[in-house]
Amino acid sequence: MLKNLFATHPIQASPHVDAGELPHDSLQGEVSLKRVLTARHLIMLGIGAVIGAGIFVITGQAAAEHAGPALVVSFIVAGIACAFAGLCYAEFAAMIPVSGSAYAYSYATLGEIVAWFIGWNLVLEYLFAVATVAAGWSGYFNECLSILGHWTGLSLSLPDYLSSAPLKFTDTHQIVTTGSLVNLPAVLIVSALTMLCYVGITQSTFVNSLIVTIKVLVIALFLIFAFRFIDPANWHPFIPPEEGPGRFGTSGIFRAAVLVFFSYVGFDAVSTAAGEAKNPQRDMPIGILGSLLVCTVLYIAMALTLTGIAPYRMLGTPEPVATALNLYPQLTWLKAIVSFGALAGLSSVILVMLLGTSRIFFSMAKDGLLPKGMSRVHPTHRTPHVATIIAGVAALVIAGLFPVSILGELVSMGTLLAFTTVCIGVLILRYTRPELPRSFRVPGIWVVSVLGAMICLYLFWQSFRANWPLMLGWTAFGMLIYAFYGYSHSKLRKQNS
Repeated sequence: MLKNLFATHPIQASPHVDAGELPHDSLQGEVSLKRVLTARHLIMLGIGAVIGAGIFVITGQAAAEHAGPALVVSFIVAGIACAFAGLCYAEFAAMIPVSGSAYAYSYATLGEIVAWFIGWNLVLEYLFAVATVAAGWSGYFNECLSILGHWTGLSLSLPDYLSSAPLKFTDTHQIVTTGSLVNLPAVLIVSALTMLCYVGITQSTFVNSLIVTIKVLVIALFLIFAFRFIDPANWHPFIPPEEGPGRFGTSGIFRAAVLVFFSYVGFDAVSTAAGEAKNPQRDMPIGILGSLLVCTVLYIAMALTLTGIAPYRMLGTPEPVATALNLYPQLTWLKAIVSFGALAGLSSVILVMLLGTSRIFFSMAKDGLLPKGMSRVHPTHRTPHVATIIAGVAALVIAGLFPVSILGELVSMGTLLAFTTVCIGVLILRYTRPELPRSFRVPGIWVVSVLGAMICLYLFWQSFRANWPLMLGWTAFGMLIYAFYGYSHSKLRKQNS
């Protein structure tokens, strides 16, 4: 029994792969997916996923409820943890260029039960990220409707019962109703982008690149024109006095670090596209580390500027950037640009996370741990179309029903567990399979992997103490699926029996 639970995939050195070539490794690489992505595409995918909710949604909530102006320290702490994890991801992604991300890496190093646990948390990460960002997208969509209504003299904003979540969690983790019907804009954007993912990876990456260009320009405009309105008084006290566990003070900085960790989850979504990269051995490390570097710089600059132009307590809204700009009538034009740019930016996050969710489902189904139908590839579009539809439907249901706050913390928790496993796994593989060629090697492996794992576990525990019923419930649900379906249908177990 234990031997089956901790059985690992035998791995072989993956050959160089290029467009049209099929990698024949024993991890059952996604041979039917189209290899069309270059390093530029991968960097744009990373920026597309990372720059979005963190700047346009989560930043305000983390400042208003947890860290205050010290939010910049929270971003640095989260960025350090991501840098360690990113280095480990880069080594794995170049060595095992398949679409399973941390799930596939865990299967190769720590065994099937650990791989299932991590894969299930990756589903939590990507699926709930789609829902979280879609809820934020809805807030900016209504803001854009208000702007258009002001220009045209018409009342275009949607009523609250059609633009906010009908359910919310109380402090005691009870679910109560809010009186709303459904978050309709969130449902519509997830539906539209699911169809784009269904059509093809080439079309999806083209749209993503276009959106990324727009939102980076918008962020640059905000930083340039809002800079002169920064009031240093808004940064005092830099670390507000503690008002309770995780609310300001030092504990608030680390609690906010968990929350803004959600802002970085996109860089590991790059690794889910390894099965569609032209030259993953070279391009995956560039895509992962390049996007992480660019995004960290932008986040720190944005956190300083946002808390500098507005009192941090007023930023806890679904559209904090627009809220801050409301204080400056002379920047009304910029508010309109930022609101429309945020709408585009959040769209790219949803798109990349949907791609990640479907690829995780696809990879787990290829191994027999999920129903076989989810591993089907469309004969024309060459996308995992069944997995894409299932991911999209699940995401739109969650996005239409639940609020931003609780979803964001659950996403961070799933991400932190995946990062911890990758940090540990890359160290294990250095000693169990030292002969495997590595086109990218983590420098100072013992320092990077151990510190990366420790920081990620510490940040996970900060959030777990507040959300343990939800996290344990998600984990128990996943283990039931594995016990009643995955274990008996595992292809690796059947091969070993």
